[in-house]
Amino acid sequence: MSQKNANVKTVEVSVASEKAEAVGGVLIAFFAALMAISQMINGEFEEEMMIAHNRVVNYSSWYQSKSIKESLKESELDYLEALLNTGLVAEGKETTVLATIKSSKEKIQKYDAEKTEILLGSANIAKEDWAQDLDGEMGKIIGVKEWEVLATEYDSATKKFDIAMLFFQISIVLGAVCIIIYDSPRLQKTFIVLMIIFGVLGTIIATYGYLIAP
Repeated sequence: MSQKNANVKTVEVSVASEKAEAVGGVLIAFFAALMAISQMINGEFEEEMMIAHNRVVNYSSWYQSKSIKESLKESELDYLEALLNTGLVAEGKETTVLATIKSSKEKIQKYDAEKTEILLGSANIAKEDWAQDLDGEMGKIIGVKEWEVLATEYDSATKKFDIAMLFFQISIVLGAVCIIIYDSPRLQKTFIVLMIIFGVLGTIIATYGYLIAP
């Protein structure tokens, strides 16, 4: 009788182990698929983040070039006004100097308006204040500050996906361990529960990362 009970128990353990292995295998495939999708999305976000960082650098250089031009015109304006005020301008040349002063002031105002648009972006200033075109079109400038925000948001999203993929990897490892320890159904169930917990956490974090991306 005891031998029969032992055989029955062995069969039950074997059946439970097979079920656990089957569940573990399905969960491994499921979370591996989610991890693959997360890696693909994360790759796209990392690419967008690099583009945003490059735009920040390029637009900052563009802004600096406008600042240099503005500074040169301001120096020119100061010099011309000083000449005019000291009376060193030859007779008959005042009109030419005044015209140059007027032109310098207009260019200074233009450079200042262009700097503002490059810094803030066309969408953040009034249409009548648009001063800088992009490939011949007005109102198309995405400002330095806007690119910085985009870069920061993509960076935050990619970090969330990195954490999510870590949880997916842990979940898959737990599933593999579950399959290996086939002679202990109770321990297998424990690993399956842990696998599900880590997998669900990875899914939640990946979803959050996707939602906070621009």
